[in-house]
Amino acid sequence: MSFAYHAYEAVHMMVSPARGVSDAMHLAFKNPANPLTYTPLGRTVAASCELFERATRRYGKPAFGLGETTINGVKVAVEERVVWERPFCKLVYFDRKIAGRRKPQPKVLLVAPMSGHYATLLRGTVEAFLPGHEVYITDWTDARLVPLAEGRFDLDDYIDYVIAMLQTLGPDTHVMAVCQPAVPVIAAVARMEAEADPCAPRSMTLMGGPIDTRRSPTAVNQLAMERGTDWFRRNCITVVPFPHMGAFRQVYPGFMQLSGFMAMNIDRHVTAHYEMFKHLVTGDGDSAEKHRDFYDEYLAVMDLTAEFYLQTVDTVFVRHALPRGEMMHRDKPVDLTAVRRVALMTVEGENDDISGVGQTKAAHDLCVNIPAGKRVHYLQPKVGHYGVFNGSRFRAEIAPRISDFMVSLDMEAAKGRRSDSAAEQRKGLKVVG
Repeated sequence: MSFAYHAYEAVHMMVSPARGVSDAMHLAFKNPANPLTYTPLGRTVAASCELFERATRRYGKPAFGLGETTINGVKVAVEERVVWERPFCKLVYFDRKIAGRRKPQPKVLLVAPMSGHYATLLRGTVEAFLPGHEVYITDWTDARLVPLAEGRFDLDDYIDYVIAMLQTLGPDTHVMAVCQPAVPVIAAVARMEAEADPCAPRSMTLMGGPIDTRRSPTAVNQLAMERGTDWFRRNCITVVPFPHMGAFRQVYPGFMQLSGFMAMNIDRHVTAHYEMFKHLVTGDGDSAEKHRDFYDEYLAVMDLTAEFYLQTVDTVFVRHALPRGEMMHRDKPVDLTAVRRVALMTVEGENDDISGVGQTKAAHDLCVNIPAGKRVHYLQPKVGHYGVFNGSRFRAEIAPRISDFMVSLDMEAAKGRRSDSAAEQRKGLKVVG
């Protein structure tokens, strides 16, 4: 598979002339001065050209586009700021320009999945928490853009990054992991607890994550078990070609990951594009725009380093190292019984076809030393994998529960600080007396 990337680039080059002709026809049949623009024939040609352009386009990284939020009925500007950076990730803070004194609100580190899509896939997740939280998100870098001189990046490095970000943000942070990061995040927390790190987060929320893929295995899980790690090494790893910045780096390319995503629900995608074609022909601009927005995000993919991808497949999906108590980080055990202070919430979707029901909840069975009062599990009815972190049910039912979980922990911590302060004052009075 070492030349798969070169073949992919060659196809893009070969189709460029056809794209040029298609773009010219699209402009001609969308031109208001062209009488055919207003005929069924003209709309059909224009719609066909747009679908061809979208099917052959190389989609770039989308923007978050969250320039404002609404707090207590007032619109507030939001500015994205990078507050921490390493070669493979930037930590982005959504700074809300609130006038006057800020009321303390939960600080949330949202760990986005490194599984092919950009962090902007969680745009809706960020948007839901912005009104009442200080939100930070991991903005992972496309591996084909990272020069080979920057070194490797594997699952151990991912855990190191999470630990470093939590140490930067401090002990009052609530960390949320969406899907793939559930394993490295819980591993990072376990290592911090084992080392008595004072910056261990106040809580961790794991959403649709593969903690134990032996429970309710999905097609994705079964494929990994049947094929084994060596099969993925032989068939999924290729080399980034020149002139990309990450030339000669071994990667699991985004276009290959996207092919897998599409193949899982190919009928749905074909139907969606046919529906868009009909919307364009009939002039239903709103419906067509919704289709554009979704697929502009869905079809924008990034490459993963080969070492990270293969180590994740082997550790999480083939060996089930975490639930078996065999996972290691830098030659040190990931012992989930060490987690005692950090509260735990897990969220699952009833119809999740990526992380089956029970896979995320398994974290409660493994973190046996977290007090019962600091545990919450929620199963959201009638949602699939995407609905666990986005969509109307997420906004109406899941996000408020997560927010309440964080707020209650912050209130408990504040109450504890007041009690400690009062005790210190009483102690001081006794000493003086």
